[in-house]
Amino acid sequence: MTTTTSIVDTVPTGLWLGGEQVDAAAGATFEVHDPATEQVLVAVADAEPEDGARALDLAHAAQPGWAATSPRARADILRRAFELLQQRSEEFAQLITLEMGKPLAESRGEVAYGAEFLRWFSEEAVRLDGRYATAPSGNGRIVVSKAPVGPVLAITPWNFPLAMGTRKIGPALAAGCTIIVKPAEETPLTMLLLGQVFAEVGVPIGVLSILPTSRAAALTAPLIGDPRLRKLTFTGSTRVGKILVRDSAKQLLRTSMELGGNAPFVVFEDADIDAAVDGAIAAKMRNGGQACTAANRIHVQRTVIDEFTEKFTARIAAMSARAGDVPGADIGPLVNADQRNTVTELVEDAVSRGARVRTGGSALDGPGFFYAPTVLDQIPDDARLLKEEIFGPVAAIAGFDTEQDGIDAANDTEYGLAAYFYTRDLDRVMRVSAALQSGMVGVNRGIISDAAAPFGGVKQSGFGREGGAEGIDEYLDTKYVAL
Repeated sequence: MTTTTSIVDTVPTGLWLGGEQVDAAAGATFEVHDPATEQVLVAVADAEPEDGARALDLAHAAQPGWAATSPRARADILRRAFELLQQRSEEFAQLITLEMGKPLAESRGEVAYGAEFLRWFSEEAVRLDGRYATAPSGNGRIVVSKAPVGPVLAITPWNFPLAMGTRKIGPALAAGCTIIVKPAEETPLTMLLLGQVFAEVGVPIGVLSILPTSRAAALTAPLIGDPRLRKLTFTGSTRVGKILVRDSAKQLLRTSMELGGNAPFVVFEDADIDAAVDGAIAAKMRNGGQACTAANRIHVQRTVIDEFTEKFTARIAAMSARAGDVPGADIGPLVNADQRNTVTELVEDAVSRGARVRTGGSALDGPGFFYAPTVLDQIPDDARLLKEEIFGPVAAIAGFDTEQDGIDAANDTEYGLAAYFYTRDLDRVMRVSAALQSGMVGVNRGIISDAAAPFGGVKQSGFGREGGAEGIDEYLDTKYVAL
């Protein structure tokens, strides 16, 4: 296995501009930390507005040539990137664990998942269909075609530092768009290493730029205000997403917003309880709960709530929180002290209002930003964690009586990204699936993400879709020609 030191020593630390690593315009850097030890891993270049301007100059100049590149050639580049990413999967997995903290097994899973977006969109690149039809009046022909939107700005989060990038880069390149990626300040290294992969497989200069920065707004605001940029895609909080949508309106940018979640996990009385416990563990504790699709609220029908809670709590109590590269780690640290403090505040608020701690319930001693795997029940309706995204290893269990009560509890949120439910009744599957106000629904399963499926939400979880045949449409304009 590659050592930690050798990974850090070989990872790119400069801005990815013009097909090479370069220093930031002002020569500034910022530090990247290991959340399991709180130690500095490395310092990376800190992009300035001047660097953003250069990246957009390059993207704008490269856009006509990349759009004119044959779909097969674009597909071949994405396929080669997929294959090279697979070959270097262990290197990427260890780097993800170092800068983000998740257990190494989960990092390997993220690499496999993230790579699939490159393979999927390499296949979609040659299937950008239009249509040809006779006008109903008979006076001509209708020709509809698709064209790339143009230069894209992608802003990615820290919780899946590879996959949240590939599911934006993949469709953008497949569609014929150039793209500038601004990775999260906490986890820029994985994306910079991915830039190296794309350079090796022959992405032309200017088609892909990567700009880590500690001053996101200063970098992105001028780009969003520049008329040469034509598309903004963002994954992150609803609060920041609203600001970006407001700012993007000045140029009427095409926007895709994958925002916050408050996913319900509903267990009906006819469910296979053991399977439901397995699904809840996957939906809640994947990535230590630091996922927008994480089960935030577990609603269990009262006739089976005791059985479910006992079995679920026993499983959570047996989990260990430790550094992701340590054998036996079930969950890693939270990404930083702020995130740990947020989780602490939400748990303390619920307990102060009457919630019961079944296991865990507190931060763990450092070093590292660890929080104990936690189960709460007897949750009062006014507890903040029923309304706010927890983004940590805390499961909140609440009861309900009738099927409609379960549906109402699940929908009682301003968000609508993911929802999960367990039942053995096929009629109930159809009723509840239709009634849930969510962009994605998992039925008798706790993990739903798939590169071949459209990922996205409704209500204040955003708009637009990533993945699936729908994902590439976000990067294409529709053109109608009357003949």
